[in-house]
Amino acid sequence: KRLFTPALRMIVCIPSGITEVEMRAVKESCERVNGKEVYLIHEPMAAAIGIGIDIMQPKGNMIVDIGGGTTEIAVIALGGIVCDKSVKIAGDVFTNDIVYYMRTQHNLFVGESTAEKIKIAIGAANEDLETPPDDMSVQGRDLLTGKPKQVEVSFREIAKALDKSIQRIEDAIMETLSQTPPELAADIYNTGIYLAGGGSMLRGLDRRISQKTDLPVYIAEDPLRAVVRGTGMALKNITKFKSILIK
Repeated sequence: KRLFTPALRMIVCIPSGITEVEMRAVKESCERVNGKEVYLIHEPMAAAIGIGIDIMQPKGNMIVDIGGGTTEIAVIALGGIVCDKSVKIAGDVFTNDIVYYMRTQHNLFVGESTAEKIKIAIGAANEDLETPPDDMSVQGRDLLTGKPKQVEVSFREIAKALDKSIQRIEDAIMETLSQTPPELAADIYNTGIYLAGGGSMLRGLDRRISQKTDLPVYIAEDPLRAVVRGTGMALKNITKFKSILIK
């Protein structure tokens, strides 16, 4: 009802492997909801800011952001992404893996929300955990008789179900490391790999990646909101982060 509508300043996170067409689509949808100044920021960059890394330093840092739809892997130095890889394997694929495993191994049909609950309650990346979670009772529909039934599932089974997908994320990390310039690889050897995103909360994932890469792996505190927090910080200091934002 006002005479002047407030000019909205917006920052939107985008995956690092996004195409020009997709970028334009994001920008246009922001302009539809009255966004006057629209900036885009790459997800690994936002995650790095949210974790608390000083991205402007001439020092290499490696971020692995395992979200819902994509896993973003990037090596960041001097306020820019040096090499990156985006794979379409993340939380949603893990959930589908669990649904498929329950169907093939237990003849049990479970919904997506049940699979999500299983993933959060007893999801694991390897079969030997120091503090294993208790077995979980899962209810669903029996595929043979059509009756509701309940089975007990252990974290080892879930680790087995997720193994292939996690392996593909590991391969993508190794590929990114092999493309990293040698000076930055030396920095990463000292600083290690940072994990962000909801997928990094999978039990034992940090240890598994650490064994594969022989590097220390750290999970961000509150990994679920690392990207959002970083985006908020960039929005507050637009002048400081101007160089990394895409207008």
